[in-house]
Amino acid sequence: MEGLQAAGRRSLVDAAIEQLREQLASGVWAVGARIPTEHELAERLQVGRNTVREAIRVLVHAGMLVSRQGEGTFVRSTSDPAAVLRGVQRSGVRDVLEVRAALETEAARLAAERHTPEDVARMRAALAREAEVMAAHPERAGREATVEHDLEFHTAVVEAAHNPALTEVYRYFGASVRESMRTAFGDRDMPEVVIATHAALVDAIESRDPERAEAACRALLAEPTAAVEQLLAAIAARK
Repeated sequence: MEGLQAAGRRSLVDAAIEQLREQLASGVWAVGARIPTEHELAERLQVGRNTVREAIRVLVHAGMLVSRQGEGTFVRSTSDPAAVLRGVQRSGVRDVLEVRAALETEAARLAAERHTPEDVARMRAALAREAEVMAAHPERAGREATVEHDLEFHTAVVEAAHNPALTEVYRYFGASVRESMRTAFGDRDMPEVVIATHAALVDAIESRDPERAEAACRALLAEPTAAVEQLLAAIAARK
């Protein structure tokens, strides 16, 4: 690795974090590789070892590095998850729905093959709670009052796939899913939540038919996706 630029007048820790992040992103160290020692990095950054130690701690917390007692610090990811999340958070409702369709339809397929009775019970319980909220607040049925229960249902579907990687991606994506739901449910031009389409997805998963489960999931997301497309087209026409 070429020598890192010396930290300037900015916060030394922030400067060290930024330079280490750039080195990771550029592939100076491959995923799984051990990075140089604190002493070596301190010399290259021209900062103290405490500064390097704090920078590494931040990048470990961010998920880019992992420290192993007695072995050193290794590269876990060359991309900054925080930067990815910021990009997702800037995405629009349509973008989020498209990603949801990709993640959830595959999850539905896998769930049809791998679900347990407990998974199905969890889905139905989430739907029951959502139906109770809709009955208690008919003027807001399918709107903001049901966001958390609706997200709980969709998360249960994803977790029923029993794929840890898929679950983690969806959890990471969850904040933007929740925000997109609040935005959509708060718009009176968006369709109401229909418990029947959600129940049909559970039935399809319980039938252990992957094709049927995928189709049911696409049908569930089709109406809000179409509504978003119409709203965006109307907005574009007014410009």
